[in-house]
Amino acid sequence: MPSESLRWETLQALKNSPKGKISFDPFWLERGEPLLAGCKDSPSLSPIAGVILERLSSAPLQKSLSFLGSRSGDSSPVLSEVSISSSGSVPDVSARTAAFSAAASVKNEREQTLSDKVKDESPEADVSGVSSPTSLPAISLLSPKAMEMAGCIIKVQEEHREKAKLALRVRQEMQENQVVAVASAESEQLKRFEELMELKQRQEYQSMRDMMERETKESIGRQEKLKEEQRRRITLVNLRLREAEQQRLREAELERQRQAEGRERLRSLNSIQEEILQLNQLLEPSTQTKTDLPPASLSSYSTRGNQLCSQVSEVVRKTAEGDFPSLEDMTVAERALHEMRALIRLMQEEAAKVREKKKKEQEQEEERRKQAELLAKQEGEKKAAQLAKEKAQRKGLQNSAEDVTLKWYKDLQEVATRCAQSFEQLNSAKDGQTKKLKLELQKAATIPVSQIASNSGSQLREIFDKIDKLLSGRPVVSGGKSVSTSQHPQGLEFASYKLAEKFVKQGEEEVASHHEAAFPIAVVASGVWELHPQVGELILAHLHKKCPYAIPHYPPMKEGTPVDEYQRILGYRVDDSGVEGQDSFLKRMSGMIRLYAAIIQLKWPYSSKQGPVPHGLNHGWRWLAQMLNMEPLADVTATLLFDFLEVCGNALMNQYRSQFWKLILLLKEEYFPR
Repeated sequence: MPSESLRWETLQALKNSPKGKISFDPFWLERGEPLLAGCKDSPSLSPIAGVILERLSSAPLQKSLSFLGSRSGDSSPVLSEVSISSSGSVPDVSARTAAFSAAASVKNEREQTLSDKVKDESPEADVSGVSSPTSLPAISLLSPKAMEMAGCIIKVQEEHREKAKLALRVRQEMQENQVVAVASAESEQLKRFEELMELKQRQEYQSMRDMMERETKESIGRQEKLKEEQRRRITLVNLRLREAEQQRLREAELERQRQAEGRERLRSLNSIQEEILQLNQLLEPSTQTKTDLPPASLSSYSTRGNQLCSQVSEVVRKTAEGDFPSLEDMTVAERALHEMRALIRLMQEEAAKVREKKKKEQEQEEERRKQAELLAKQEGEKKAAQLAKEKAQRKGLQNSAEDVTLKWYKDLQEVATRCAQSFEQLNSAKDGQTKKLKLELQKAATIPVSQIASNSGSQLREIFDKIDKLLSGRPVVSGGKSVSTSQHPQGLEFASYKLAEKFVKQGEEEVASHHEAAFPIAVVASGVWELHPQVGELILAHLHKKCPYAIPHYPPMKEGTPVDEYQRILGYRVDDSGVEGQDSFLKRMSGMIRLYAAIIQLKWPYSSKQGPVPHGLNHGWRWLAQMLNMEPLADVTATLLFDFLEVCGNALMNQYRSQFWKLILLLKEEYFPR
């Protein structure tokens, strides 16, 4: 139908009309405006509707009425309120009024029915009816197509209205849900915020409590430390006070002891001075008128006695000022007293010797006259024996040392004997002080020698200096005490004798066990020998006594000499258990001959004197030559020759050159077979 083709154009026109453009405003409720205010006005056709109606074909009125009757079942309340005004818009409206009048009764019935339905179904229509009590204008229907178009328009408007209501309800529900969600979220946020604030408060409270507890503990700890420091300081102060008190008491006790010792020393000094003065009177020439001493000796004794008295008087003069004598003063006084006593003894001994000498001279004078006749006979016998001995020497080897060597040996033994006799008084002293001095001197002489070893190194010079000080009369420290040979008149002889004896004993023991120790011991002995020759003579005397093969000499066994005594003369050790073994004997002899071989070739390197060794290689050449001129002894000769040549053979070769090799050739070709 043509009307169907124009329907969509009509709908497009209505869509573009102001009524078709229904807008939605979400703020209607806030402003208080009715939502359907624009849709409640009476609808009216636009001027364009007339043009549309002209183009519509005319239809029977019954169709229009049936169209209206079919539309009367519509539930929209807006249809009873629609008024179509066509006045002025269609030129032939008056011609069609009669047709519309015929349908007026039908229209009224429809309007009544629609009004009832609108009142029952839509409260908004009721409100609209109340607001407009005036009757609506009559609708003039031109044709069924126009009415159909109007119905379509009303239907579209109704659809738009329903969509608006549905959108509004959805919008309201959405807003309510959003409000509820926002409120719930805000409530949850508020709860979380309150919980967070509460947690922060608890944390701050806990941190403050922890900080207060920590500060409290630290404060308590500081207080405990302060208390402990105070207790420690109090203890320290008390300890210092006790130490100070003990120190004061010790000092007071020491002062009392010092005073008592000083008074005792003062009394001893006075008694010493008194005794020295009494002894000095014995030295005066006026009291020695009956003695046989020469005047020169008496004068020297008197002078020395006066000097000793002056020394003691000087010490006493120091104490006269109120001070007590010191230990050094007492040492000087006691030394002067001992020297004074020794001087008296020497004078008495000299006087006794003078008397004995006179007596002996008289006896010798008588014997000289008696023996004058026997001398001529003995002289002849001696010459005969000498000639016989020289003939025997020309024929073969000797059985004993040469006379010159034996005389040298005897002289050395006499020197040692005289030295031992010179300190007999010190050696056999009975008083404790002299015994103590003897022991200290012996320690000072022997301990340094015992300290010499193969690895002594730089200690050798210290040992040598200590021995030199002792032999020079200067004080040395031994065992923590100061000792000097000048403390006793016989101290020097005693120290020299013990020192020489110790050197030989070191060769007998230390060198015998450790051959390399011969050189450090020998170099110290050589240095001491150079500065103190009497010690060197005593070393030779002790060496010859313990090892007669160092002379060299094979002592013959005399008639009536016991076997044990003869073995001692040969150098063996004899005790209650018997004679020592041959191996031990050879070992000791080897050590002593090695020490002797080292002494004759070494010189003290720090010596200020220029010249050869005190007991040089010429004595070694003499010993070797005399050994080869004597009959060899089993074991002994071979051992001694080997040890001697091993130690100083190189030195002899460097000095004697070809002569030494001749001697070695003689030893190999002629002496070895023997």
